[in-house]
Amino acid sequence: MPARVHAIIVTRTSATSLARLLRTVDAVTQQTRKPDAITVVVCGAADAVRSSPTIAAAVEGIIGARSTTTLTTAFSLAYPRTADADVWLLTDDAVPEPHALAVLSGALERSPSAAAAAPKLLDGSDTGTIASFGQSMTRYGRTVDLAHGRLDQGQRDGIDDTLGSDIRGLLVRGADKKTLLPDAALHGADEGLDLGVRARLAGKRVTLAAGARIGVALETPQGSAARAYDVRRSQLHRRLAYAPAFAVFVHWLSLPLLALWRSIVHLIAKRPAEVIPEWSAAVATMVSIPSVVRARARIKQHRTVGWHSVAPLRVSRAEQKQLLDDATDHPEAVSELGFLSGGGAWAVLTALVVSVSAFFSLLAWPAVGGGALLPLRNTVAALWRDAAFGVRGEGLHLFGPADPFSAVVAMLGTFSAATPSYALIVLWVFSLPLAMLGAWFAATRFTSSSGLRIVAAAAWTLSPTFIAALITGRPAAVLVHLLLPWLFHTVLVAHRSWGAAGAASLLAAAVAACAPSLVPALLLLWIVAIVIAAVGRTWRGIMRVLWLIVPTIAAFVPLTIYQLRNGTAWSLLADPGLTVVGAVASADPTGRQQILAGYPLGNSGGWPEIIGAATPWALWLAAPLAVVALAGVFSQRWVAATVGLVVAASGLVTALAAPSIAVAADQSQPVALWPGSGLSLAWAGAIAAATIALHNTAVSVWLRRGAATVVVVALVATAVPGLTALMRGTSDLRNGPASTLPAYISAHGAGEQNIGTLLLAPQDEGDLYATVIWGSSRTLGAQSTLRVTPATTPDTVLATLAVDLVSGRDFAAAEQLADHALEFVLLETPAESETEQARALRLQSIAALDRRAGFVRVGETAKGVLWRVDHEVQPRPAATTAQARTATTVVTLQLVVLAIALLLAVPTRASRRAARGRSRIVGVRSTPVMAAPEPDAARVPEPDAAPLPEPDAMPEPEPAAELAAALEPEPTGDPEPTDDPEPTDGKEQQ
Repeated sequence: MPARVHAIIVTRTSATSLARLLRTVDAVTQQTRKPDAITVVVCGAADAVRSSPTIAAAVEGIIGARSTTTLTTAFSLAYPRTADADVWLLTDDAVPEPHALAVLSGALERSPSAAAAAPKLLDGSDTGTIASFGQSMTRYGRTVDLAHGRLDQGQRDGIDDTLGSDIRGLLVRGADKKTLLPDAALHGADEGLDLGVRARLAGKRVTLAAGARIGVALETPQGSAARAYDVRRSQLHRRLAYAPAFAVFVHWLSLPLLALWRSIVHLIAKRPAEVIPEWSAAVATMVSIPSVVRARARIKQHRTVGWHSVAPLRVSRAEQKQLLDDATDHPEAVSELGFLSGGGAWAVLTALVVSVSAFFSLLAWPAVGGGALLPLRNTVAALWRDAAFGVRGEGLHLFGPADPFSAVVAMLGTFSAATPSYALIVLWVFSLPLAMLGAWFAATRFTSSSGLRIVAAAAWTLSPTFIAALITGRPAAVLVHLLLPWLFHTVLVAHRSWGAAGAASLLAAAVAACAPSLVPALLLLWIVAIVIAAVGRTWRGIMRVLWLIVPTIAAFVPLTIYQLRNGTAWSLLADPGLTVVGAVASADPTGRQQILAGYPLGNSGGWPEIIGAATPWALWLAAPLAVVALAGVFSQRWVAATVGLVVAASGLVTALAAPSIAVAADQSQPVALWPGSGLSLAWAGAIAAATIALHNTAVSVWLRRGAATVVVVALVATAVPGLTALMRGTSDLRNGPASTLPAYISAHGAGEQNIGTLLLAPQDEGDLYATVIWGSSRTLGAQSTLRVTPATTPDTVLATLAVDLVSGRDFAAAEQLADHALEFVLLETPAESETEQARALRLQSIAALDRRAGFVRVGETAKGVLWRVDHEVQPRPAATTAQARTATTVVTLQLVVLAIALLLAVPTRASRRAARGRSRIVGVRSTPVMAAPEPDAARVPEPDAAPLPEPDAMPEPEPAAELAAALEPEPTGDPEPTDDPEPTDGKEQQ
């Protein structure tokens, strides 16, 4: 006689729960082998269920429970009603096929050793996809669903033995149900797997019934934070419940360290949303000792065999790797990148030849100087000390945050650890090919045409603002121009993947560190990106875009707090590095015309110096690029082109406002912001819009080729004066010395940073400039905007000491300098044109210092007149306990944020595979209709490749479709893609 069957259906109150429950009850009552009784457990308000006549007629009872009741507890509430019958465990999302219960009952009858029979769970919305059919676990207790998400091809129908299964649809034998009561400590995950493990230890097993098919809701690998918590909480509980007695306490102690390690793994695997659930689950498990004790007691009570019976059904590391690979395998949507075959490598090589020709003499220099260039520290450790919160490298015992640019300098110097200063020479010599390389990859986001990518890269490399930064020696501006293409390359797909978002956040922080004046424009563009992601209704995309600003905030918060306390918020916009007075475009109408034409120096790119006459035509050399960029709004991808024009407008506004803002000073002269950084941003937006226009505007191919040629030829004309400036002797670059201080100081201190030199410089108006330099030289990383921007609390001690020193006042000057750890006094060499007031002050200072006791005149050097303090010099004061604590806290928090961003940015094999499943080009639909690539001699056509239609033969997409394509919403349930690192043999969309 067949065993009686009692079905238990658990439902949770929601807007659609009643409809789901009615569908499940109807499917259960329509079984060919009907259950003998049905009980419904309602977690939440049960009024609607009780008032349903259909449900009331079909079930023997309705049990109400709290909304927070776990699934296992809900089943346990109905167990007393089942007597000795077999129990069929169902949820309101389970819809069994008519023969499901008959097949399950038959499986139990045929297998006396089986304590439970598990059905094949299928995706309710796609019955061809398996939701679950057998579960196992790794050696360390991780749950492995053996068929989740696979197409149902009968590949596992011949297997009837499994370690466990999903609890939904499980039929438990009546004789074993009390022994195998689901563990209430499992919070909505692994209940069926735990039941199977305990059955195996009790000498029983779980059998699979492939013919029993039940449709359920397919759970995605990347679920909500609550689901991640439940899964991890259940796993940790099982680990403590299954562990040998002697190892339980060790496992319990290791939970925090394990949570830390897994948090790092989650970040590398691009699952940051699971970090908080990881720690929550660890803490909850550590305080849930009674539930672990009960679970272990239950296992011990019914255990009849050892763990060796479980071992054969565990998943090995190789099997787990194969399962993960199969689960993430999907067709690739992109084809060859074409960096080599498409001419990108040749373009970079050409730029290298031009760069070496233009800056060939730098290769023979030990260091490069001039403009805003300075040597770097001699060691990597010293570079990073300058980048940390603490005592600054200039100023009298100035303590505070470092400029974020110091970290960029430290990173640059680390690449040349033996001789950090040589990194600047390498940067200058390879600047053009690096710009070409970055722009070429950025162009892959806008076009698949190899010819247009080269045009865009050439336009970026030859931009007047980049050439001007190179010939005037502005390292921060050069780095901004080199970083912006990579920022565009990653930020445009940041909403798609955490890998791209992590890389983009680091690049955004680096760009902001090199050009704080760009921060307002970048914030505006960040808000635009949030709005676009919100319109696309991708929650994960919004979170990724929100992350973009976090590393920048971490880098700038200490400096921001410091400046706000001093009431100098505008000082946050100051250009980092050495502040110098240089030739830049003025704030008058003429200067603004120069900026609008793309020239930050206001000299028409240097053509007047070559021709010896005014060159008004030079202002029109950027016009072709502007015209083509504006034409992008009439192309098929007008939304993407409009975004590019918004970027260009924000950069142009920043550049126009820069000459009117002077928040720093070079000694006594105010220095306006460098407009070139804003022009770099404007140039990037214009090139993006122009590339889209040349690729997607419905005009003839020859017209587009002609427009591209005009743009490149005009930009070559703008670059000629700058690229020949060093050869003509009109560049600011100089054969920079290894030290900006006399060699005597370097030899005396052997590069120690605790040697203090008081630097004095008479000013044109008769004022005296004074500062303190620590170490054997002024260095680029030691520069701080705290010293060159106005503050409400000036260094009165240093000012008083310097004035008294060069005056006739009689005081113990040597002792006071020695008490402040100052060992040298250097009166700086005068400029070529020195005023009478400055000369008089200089002579007075020399005479005063020569007369003072305790000062030994070293002599006149190329850097100025040098004196040594003939007194025992005290060591430089260390930071106080409070200051050290503040510095440690700030540096720790910054390093944590940096580590998170780095872990997110690290590509993995799975993330690279997922990235190849989506188009590299942004702003197009999944099956884009695009123009044919431009004819290009460097491109070798593939055999039998069907030609793409011409632009004028393509229908223009509707604006709504174009906007949807630009937003590119991420489909739910897909593996999270990340941007691959663009290998030369990578893929790109055909």
